[in-house]
Amino acid sequence: MFVSLKRDEFAFREVFGEETVRKQFISDVTGIPLKDIRSVRIVSPVLRKRARKQKQGILDLALTLNDDTRIDIEVQLRSQKFWIKRNLFYLSHLYADELWAGEDYDKLKKSITISILDFKLLQGSEYHWVYTLRDQGGKELTDLLEVHIIELCKDLTEESPVNGWIRLFNAETKEELAMVKKLNRNAGIAKAVEVLEKLGIERSLSWYWVQSQKARRDRAAEDAYVRDEGQDLKLVTLVCRKLRKGKNLETIAEELEEDIAEIQLICEAAEDFSPEYDEKKVFAEVMERKRCFL
Repeated sequence: MFVSLKRDEFAFREVFGEETVRKQFISDVTGIPLKDIRSVRIVSPVLRKRARKQKQGILDLALTLNDDTRIDIEVQLRSQKFWIKRNLFYLSHLYADELWAGEDYDKLKKSITISILDFKLLQGSEYHWVYTLRDQGGKELTDLLEVHIIELCKDLTEESPVNGWIRLFNAETKEELAMVKKLNRNAGIAKAVEVLEKLGIERSLSWYWVQSQKARRDRAAEDAYVRDEGQDLKLVTLVCRKLRKGKNLETIAEELEEDIAEIQLICEAAEDFSPEYDEKKVFAEVMERKRCFL
């Protein structure tokens, strides 16, 4: 069974639950050398509200690097109105969320949002956009705020470390996933593919187990149905024999020690087949009447 990284929230969290994946992904996207990322901790994905009426932001995955840089990784499959403003809202809260009243501004740490979008947001052929605060000439004011936008639906036009991750998110079959593993040699993507393949196997086994249990229950139900039909046919045969001897409803029920309502149903069905009382025809009529009562 194939598991999609971009369409399965559980798979996304399982894959990025691996530190090897987190480190390599952040390094490939942000350009931070892998050797400088000693650890990437997962923190709460819920942004703290500073006021009762303040809008709360929920992140897909919130991370903190060993130097306290804060990172939000978000996957969006559908276009949303005011997406850029929404992203800036998250970035601003990511930046200011850890500063408590009375604390100095120097405690504010670098904040990065990485948005993986399965729709076109920006004009142009670029598919990995990086934004920081700069003046008209391109001189950087600060590197404390950084926005990365990755558009999965655009063509890959040049070789980049991000390309392998885009192919991974876009993989829709086992064959495509195997190709991603073959084309990309970095440890992060290899681990991500390993996790997705394992999830696929586990879900396949789970599916087969569910189907086997269903088949077992179906067989049991069929056996019970056949067994019940056999008992019904036997009872119809006995009743028909007694009807040929001219016995009435009450006598037949008493002699067979059966519920009189059950015997009455058979006797009424047998009336159309008097005086031969063909057991097979009577039985078919009884079954038809029972189905009508269900």
